[in-house]
Amino acid sequence: MKKYVVILMAIAAAIVLYLLTWPTKIEPIGYTPTQKPPMTGALEPNYELLKATLIAKGEINGPEDVVVDSEGRVYGGTQDGKIVRILTDGRVETFADTGGRPLGLAFDRQANLIVADANKGLLSIDPSGKIVALSTEAEGAPLKFTDHLDIASDGMIYFTDASYKYSQSEYLYDLLESRPNGRFLRYDPFTRNTVVLLRDLYFSNGVALSRNEDFVLINETYRYRIQRYWLKGPKAGTADIFMDNLPGFPDNITSNRKGTFWLALFTIRNDRMDDIHPSPLLKKIVSRLPKFMWPKPKPYGIVLAINENGEIIKSLHDPTGEHLKEITGAREHAGYLFLGSLHNDRIGKYRLE
Repeated sequence: MKKYVVILMAIAAAIVLYLLTWPTKIEPIGYTPTQKPPMTGALEPNYELLKATLIAKGEINGPEDVVVDSEGRVYGGTQDGKIVRILTDGRVETFADTGGRPLGLAFDRQANLIVADANKGLLSIDPSGKIVALSTEAEGAPLKFTDHLDIASDGMIYFTDASYKYSQSEYLYDLLESRPNGRFLRYDPFTRNTVVLLRDLYFSNGVALSRNEDFVLINETYRYRIQRYWLKGPKAGTADIFMDNLPGFPDNITSNRKGTFWLALFTIRNDRMDDIHPSPLLKKIVSRLPKFMWPKPKPYGIVLAINENGEIIKSLHDPTGEHLKEITGAREHAGYLFLGSLHNDRIGKYRLE
């Protein structure tokens, strides 16, 4: 019996030593998140998203962002690198295959589909499905995690590189590290130049232009906030905080160009993760654990409607997470809101009042 106790103690000591000292790729810093806001008022939970119809359920895998063309066909980028197109009769076809991980989508004025591909950079796909790389680096640094974009009326493409250090498959390491590894960029289709507009962002994610294109919003997922970069006026070229202390992880954001932004929250705030953030040691320990032991996102669907003053107009929820969860894209089109997800097997179609 004593022999087994000694063996168990040795195993336990080895596990502790591993958790405390084994090399890890992250160099985390500690920070204390603001206490999350109460889910009251415009944030009051409801079951509105259960009213959404489900498109292509079981036929697609992880349509992170969605966009609709002039013919009413719905596009989404999937986990296997494809851009799928859902026809008006519900049939699903492959429009293109980037060979990477397509995330943000938007059509330009020439009907090219502009794609922020996490692995391949900023791409353009013409109506026939031909793919051209627009940008793969900026300031000599490769685009490590091209994430989301929006296109201005003058053709300028504003987009994000969520992390210059970690790839899409490693996004949770960026969460644990809590360092500002993200960039916000502009691609000029006329000069073909890419410039960095903002650096040191905490997982720069969704991008959306305002109605008058005087500013553009950039989500910082791992700080629960949205930055505003001014394009016109006396503040042009500067940035400030548009919204802070959001109730969840802001992913993509889109504008209906009528004064409303649709903000997709990947999930609501995770108390365990907020409790871990102040301690770099705890975050290193978590990084050494098998992924299945890391704090898990709550299965929850939530989208916020926000005006240009940074006020939440309303929120749409699926607290069950069974119909729609992990919503990463919300796109308004012809009276409906189309909803994408990083991991789900469907696209939601919610009728707007």
